Amino acid sequence: MRLAIPKETHPGENRVPVIPDTVKKLTRLGAEVVIESEMGSGSGFTDEEYVKAGATVSHDRTALFAEADMLLRLRKPTLDEVGLMKTGCIHISYLDPFNEPELVRALKAGGITSISMEMIPRTTRSQKMDALSSQANLAGYVMVMQAATHLPRIFPMMMTPAGTLKPAKVFIIGAGVAGLQAIATAKRLGAKVTAFDTRPVVAEQVQSLGATFLDIDLGETGETAGGYAKELTPEQIQMQRDAQKAVIAESDVLITTAQVFGRKPPVIVTRDMVEGMKPGSVVVDMAAETGGNVEGSVPNETVVINGVTVVGKGNLSNEVCRDASQMYSSNLFSLVEDSWNEESKSFVIDFDHDILPGCIITHGGEVTNDTIKNILEGSN
Repeated sequence: MRLAIPKETHPGENRVPVIPDTVKKLTRLGAEVVIESEMGSGSGFTDEEYVKAGATVSHDRTALFAEADMLLRLRKPTLDEVGLMKTGCIHISYLDPFNEPELVRALKAGGITSISMEMIPRTTRSQKMDALSSQANLAGYVMVMQAATHLPRIFPMMMTPAGTLKPAKVFIIGAGVAGLQAIATAKRLGAKVTAFDTRPVVAEQVQSLGATFLDIDLGETGETAGGYAKELTPEQIQMQRDAQKAVIAESDVLITTAQVFGRKPPVIVTRDMVEGMKPGSVVVDMAAETGGNVEGSVPNETVVINGVTVVGKGNLSNEVCRDASQMYSSNLFSLVEDSWNEESKSFVIDFDHDILPGCIITHGGEVTNDTIKNILEGSN
């Protein structure tokens, strides 16, 4: 089976889908691995390293797509790239299927088997394939580093002959994978950390990291079967805003990580709440790229609102692209290995599998994911 790995072309993207160590593992499975020339350069991997690991190098991107039995990617394909793929090709990458109906239709029409990394179910067995979690983990670290860079003071308490410096106060909204890593990182830097999440069940995790959990009674909240926070009602969002306003005003750093899978994130910090923070304070909005948790944040820009620096940088894990590539590559390999048939040396599509059906979007000229199928039918 011919596995092809094209170079990522999204502007500013330095992560790569597969690192040389993973190529070794893929070739041991019996796969023929072909990479596009300079595919790994964004994260500092040379073509020579991939060749040494067992891959061959292609200088013809069109042929790479046309001859592949399976394409391993990071970013979603363009419509032109879908047109290059042969019928029956298996394409694995982030696909953003909730917001890309035209792409899903093109994959269906081309007879492509498309697998969406965002749709990997959150189960114990699939943890090693969960790219959303692995990248969010790194994003949590990066958000704190961004805040520390912009904050005009240090995070830890420091006692010196010139006096005592108090620890910075950090407030983190959302205690999912990214939020918990942000809490841990801020604590390691010596900050005084408070966190909030709509799911009371995570309070113990927050406290185990040494942070204070802000308890707000929002009534019925909870989480989805996939482990994501449920969407709040407008009334609950307002209750959350009111209860957090005083904490935000006293914070040196505010980090928001609240996202609802497949939907626009909620605005939980209004402009007046930002303006109520002390001049020099820093806000990092993880969701800025997809709509924002913070009113006034700008995707991929850093702006100043009433003396408060608001960081809206997207693709945060790209800031630590070497480690992000290693983790994503491991996620991809785990997915491939789990459905690999040793006798036929190929990836087997099995709709009785406990993981694959949830993340396969199109197969055999049909949209096989019921949720995405319903969205497409509703958009016609």
